[in-house]
Amino acid sequence: ALGHQGVGTLYLNPLSADRFGRGMADAIHAAGVTLAREAPVHEPTSLAIVGLDAEGKASYSFYREGVADRQVNAADMNAQCAAHDSLQVIATGCLALVADDSDKYLPWLKAQRAAGKLVVVDAKLRPAIVPDMAAYQASVMNALSQAHIVKVSDDDLVTLGFTDTDPMVAARALLAQTPAQWLALTMGAKGAVLMHRDGEA
Repeated sequence: ALGHQGVGTLYLNPLSADRFGRGMADAIHAAGVTLAREAPVHEPTSLAIVGLDAEGKASYSFYREGVADRQVNAADMNAQCAAHDSLQVIATGCLALVADDSDKYLPWLKAQRAAGKLVVVDAKLRPAIVPDMAAYQASVMNALSQAHIVKVSDDDLVTLGFTDTDPMVAARALLAQTPAQWLALTMGAKGAVLMHRDGEA
């Protein structure tokens, strides 16, 4: 989306040499986005299978073991970011926040924040994929502790343990536990709110 708007964008995760990976590479290039690693990797593309229930609510199955996009490390990502002097904003989230990958993404987030980049973290939790919820929650909170801007849904808040029935109250509680200045809260059909840590929404 950023690339289509003419915003210079760097994509860090490697892509597979398989059909899915090549298709994504073509689409990324067509959008004007730069791949940090042009050479494809041998590992296959990760897959997400989406199912809809009678009410149209989505459920997901993920196939993520030994896949291309997880072939990253903090040192390489920091070097790739440093190679682009104009880079100003770092964004990550969702499946990158699982505990198994925190040794890759957390040091990178810390380094980018220390380098003066604006850090954006979109929680987008996927509890169905993790065997250890406590470790997952801790990993997500560690990532959010590096964010200048946090994005969560009302469902994310519940998964993280912020269970107040009013999602605005829960979101303020989360914001208070991070250094973020802004929190974007999505609430499905109820819309979305942008919240500042001074209480303005």
